[in-house]
Amino acid sequence: MTTTATRSWWGWGTTDQALPDDECAGLAGLLPGLPARPRPVPDVRDLVLPPTRIAPPSTLPVTTDPAARAARAFGKAYRDVVRALSGDLAGAPDAVARPATEAEVVDLLDWAAASDVVVVPVGGGSSVVGGVEYRGDRPWLALELTALDRVLEVDPVSRAARIQGGALGPVLEAQLRPHGLTLRHFPQSFEFSTLGGWLATRAGGHYATLHTHVDDLVESLRVVTPVGVNESWRLPGSGAGPSPDRLFLGSEGILGVLTEAWMRLQDRPRWKASASATFTGATAAFDAVRAIAQAGLHPANCRLLDPGEAALAGASSGEWVLVLGVESAVHPVAGRLAELTDLARAHGGRVADAPGAGDAAADAWRSSFLRMPYVRDGLARMSALVETFETACTWDRLEELYATVRAEVGDAVARVTGAPGLVNCRLTHVYPDGAAPYFTVLAAGRPGAEVAMWDEVKAAASEVLGRLGATITHHHAVGRDHRPGYDRQRPEPFAVALRATKSALDPAGVLNPGVLLDELPAGR
Repeated sequence: MTTTATRSWWGWGTTDQALPDDECAGLAGLLPGLPARPRPVPDVRDLVLPPTRIAPPSTLPVTTDPAARAARAFGKAYRDVVRALSGDLAGAPDAVARPATEAEVVDLLDWAAASDVVVVPVGGGSSVVGGVEYRGDRPWLALELTALDRVLEVDPVSRAARIQGGALGPVLEAQLRPHGLTLRHFPQSFEFSTLGGWLATRAGGHYATLHTHVDDLVESLRVVTPVGVNESWRLPGSGAGPSPDRLFLGSEGILGVLTEAWMRLQDRPRWKASASATFTGATAAFDAVRAIAQAGLHPANCRLLDPGEAALAGASSGEWVLVLGVESAVHPVAGRLAELTDLARAHGGRVADAPGAGDAAADAWRSSFLRMPYVRDGLARMSALVETFETACTWDRLEELYATVRAEVGDAVARVTGAPGLVNCRLTHVYPDGAAPYFTVLAAGRPGAEVAMWDEVKAAASEVLGRLGATITHHHAVGRDHRPGYDRQRPEPFAVALRATKSALDPAGVLNPGVLLDELPAGR
């Protein structure tokens, strides 16, 4: 991403990467029954927003500019894109705050609590689970921290850095690069999401094994809450009671605003290599990936694509494809890659031996991975249903879960749309005891009914995941969209403790109400 690129107010990423109308129309060939031309993208200058209901002091860094409010009305899920394209901005924030210091964050929270104004920390705004919009009746403020974007301190001895929570992925990596260090956390939203957002949602990164979530990289956190600043000690580990950092990791903005973190770093890799293997069936493919995950070889990439997903990515046709990648900062990796491919062969995999063949499959997958959000937006303009959901379960239940989800969600798609659709899958992260399947749904929708249709499909997916004991989310967070599944997964004693914690740290109930917990009624 260049510094001159303009963020899209309605869809993913930057405006220069959005698909042109002709390419959107060309995608319609994937699904019979779609319109001939895409719906137009509304000009943000023509949008009608509700009048703002707040009058913040002029000393606060707050704007009521309509374009800023429109850009923060939704996250970047499929249902968000469709609603933005429809021009329905009745729920847009009353204002957007852009503090440049932690002191301004404190002042904003003090003013909001005294004025009964809801504050929703938005990070980079890339939430795909309804985590950055407020759906209640109170005035609300979108809190954007991207001006707090500096690497404040680097400890090369301990290999850690103190980084402000508003730093976007490319911004923090650019500041670490001169030190020869990297955070090595690369979610798909890397360009458009912040460190604070990763921490607040327990984000998963690109790397498929070992340090899969940002949780593993945290040394200490600094959080502004409505009742004070919480800062934990820098320690490599501690057994001193429940972890204060664990309290705020994954709290999705309901307990405080993450303004700084000491993060564990790594040396930048010098050696990289990749390979690919194909399998004729699910059982052999799953067994191979399980053997790799349990071998302690920790590949950086271990993505298994089912035949439908492999075809969409241009990596294969009709076969399962396993893409493997290894990297190291200290020694060549050819030997480790050979061990991984030997395990794939031992489970019936056919490893591409031609020079560069593995790289070609990996490159095809990587290109598709980075381009897919823009393709999704283009298909959304054609009234297609195109969205994803992800989960995790133990290995003993994986094959049943894969087959059941594809069958039942496929039935739901056919029922809702009146025609078959595609339900594809890939494994994004793997562990010694289980894996994280990531499903893609693609079907023809009806103009004007896309959100309701997707909601019905998503409800069917959530029901089957809960029934099979799989998590409602592995790395997309809970937000508002996953609340029913989260309530089912969360033990009730923990819910009692979380409610009490919310009440203690946010007594006015202004921080992101409705996420993780129900919003309490006024005058509680």
